[in-house]
Amino acid sequence: MRAGQGFLAMTAVLAALMAPAGAVWAQDGSAALQEAGLEPETITDAEAEALAAGTAPQQGTPEGRGPVTNLPLPRFVSLKASEGNARRGPSLSHRIDWVFRHRDMPLKVTAEFGHWRRVEDRDGAGGWVHYSLISGVRTVVINAESADLRARDSAGAPVLARAMAGVIARLEQCGPDWCKINAGGQRGWVEKSALWGVDPNELVE
Repeated sequence: MRAGQGFLAMTAVLAALMAPAGAVWAQDGSAALQEAGLEPETITDAEAEALAAGTAPQQGTPEGRGPVTNLPLPRFVSLKASEGNARRGPSLSHRIDWVFRHRDMPLKVTAEFGHWRRVEDRDGAGGWVHYSLISGVRTVVINAESADLRARDSAGAPVLARAMAGVIARLEQCGPDWCKINAGGQRGWVEKSALWGVDPNELVE
């Protein structure tokens, strides 16, 4: 196979990995995923909105840290399950607003309450999910029309493959301007500005 043909083939493979819509509106509020072992916490919609907005009182918590985990807020995680219900508030008594439907999709944690985390996707859709549905494994999604995977963290480096918008990849390393990702087994360096799931000033080793 010629080099040009190999590049086109890999581009086609990465395009085939394009993620479907990450979240869908839960019309009837029915559970799309069996949930077990969840604590019967009670909180009103207004209190849930205050937590999500960061205006609820959180005693003994350093600024920018989660009151439950003491991990940074906000922070990025990924969806561990193939489906995840996002609720209006942090308990089973709250209706399901969204259902995330793609394993490994990156999510941003913006608030914590008990066993629940307030998350959102790249479009800002989301809600409260049980902590068992998310993972600390870092992933990113191509947030540009396409992104070239290069051999090195340089705009002049050879292009190894091209990933299309919506492709989800494992995040392996990040410098100030470039990140090394693994998309369907193809590793390469991508400009950080083309990714969602990593902060602009974040360094990942």
